[in-house]
Amino acid sequence: MVNEATIRVLLVDDDPLVRAGLRLILGGSPDIEVVAEGADGSEAGPLVAQHRPDVVLMDIRMPRLDGLVATEQLLARPDAPKVVILTTFDADSMVLRALAVGASGFLLKDTPPARMVEAIRQVAAGEHSLSPTVTAQVIAAATHGQVSSRKDEAQASLSLLTEREHEVALAIGQGMTNAEIARSQYMSIATVKAHVTKILEKLGASNRVQVAIRVHDAGLS
Repeated sequence: MVNEATIRVLLVDDDPLVRAGLRLILGGSPDIEVVAEGADGSEAGPLVAQHRPDVVLMDIRMPRLDGLVATEQLLARPDAPKVVILTTFDADSMVLRALAVGASGFLLKDTPPARMVEAIRQVAAGEHSLSPTVTAQVIAAATHGQVSSRKDEAQASLSLLTEREHEVALAIGQGMTNAEIARSQYMSIATVKAHVTKILEKLGASNRVQVAIRVHDAGLS
């Protein structure tokens, strides 16, 4: 029997082999249950209504309705699940579009299984999750062509952080997850989450990507 803490996941990808691989990866975690699969973005809405997943793992390129449009439609629902975009491409325009429509994560299909499982857990807990390479793409796109004054502004805002918060912010800038930060800084995950909350508040940021951009602007990544 599935316990109440189980994260319900819907897979949407037009490649049956990819779906089979994802089901195998996620099925090895006792706290994750793949409740349904869809072969196109057009199937996502009905499947969400039927199975009430917590997280939808959504391919970005599908023949009839692509993942970005499907994600936008899902997130317009009053009972919207979290959506993680999954793709073989890490083009910055796609990353920014995915985040713009409200996706909570963006992972490459060659993401290691353990990292993918951790990303599902992060997103289910209300966090954003981007692989380090994708984080770099977002930062590059968001800061392209900007003037050097951003560095002074970023350094000033980061100076508001305590020493411990500064260390956590640098780790976020490297694309590290809360679990990875906890291990590297010898803190509990609960403590890391508390620091992240304070960092977002002090920097006036709404998500981890904005923190990473601030760290980049300050010349610290």
